[in-house]
Amino acid sequence: MNFLAHLHLATLSESSLLGNLMADFVRGTPEGRFAPDIVSGIRLHRRIDSLTDSHPLVIEARTLFRSEYRRVAPITLDIIWDHFLSRHWSKLEKNYSLPEFVQLARSQIEPHLSFTPEKFQELNQYLWSQNLLIRYADLTCIANVLQSMSRRRPKLSALAGSYQDIEEHYSDFEVLFWQFYPQMMDLVTRYSLPEQEISPEPCTFPK
Repeated sequence: MNFLAHLHLATLSESSLLGNLMADFVRGTPEGRFAPDIVSGIRLHRRIDSLTDSHPLVIEARTLFRSEYRRVAPITLDIIWDHFLSRHWSKLEKNYSLPEFVQLARSQIEPHLSFTPEKFQELNQYLWSQNLLIRYADLTCIANVLQSMSRRRPKLSALAGSYQDIEEHYSDFEVLFWQFYPQMMDLVTRYSLPEQEISPEPCTFPK
């Protein structure tokens, strides 16, 4: 899951938006470093990522990528899920319009940035100023994000090419999204996520 999905699922589970968005920038055990509600949000984010990585529908989605792009498919999929969530927001979330939700998230996160990791503060400067969570609905934005990430991290250069597979299998990814994401919404709403979690890889973001 990427930024918008993690924030949305956090809201459904009444979890800390700050903790859920910041989780990829926190290595190791968060206890003792942050307030309990933020720790709980970090833990939820990691459990969501663990379940996503092993979910049969996500594994099926990875097979739609050509072999040379399959290594980076999990990253591309995180972003494409956000694309479909942004595009179909009004069908999935009835309490807030997407601009209202983005403003809510920003208002809950920005006042507390001073004690967060520096890289996370940089992400916030980019995320809100570029209106990225709303622009994700535009495929051109997705292509630009993948290009930017591939330039920032040479080891992830295949991300740029993976966009070709998004275009080729767009309708297939959309079908899988509608099968997968409502399941995740249901699990977090019922507080039924498995307890297993994974520690994050170093986070990168487009600029």
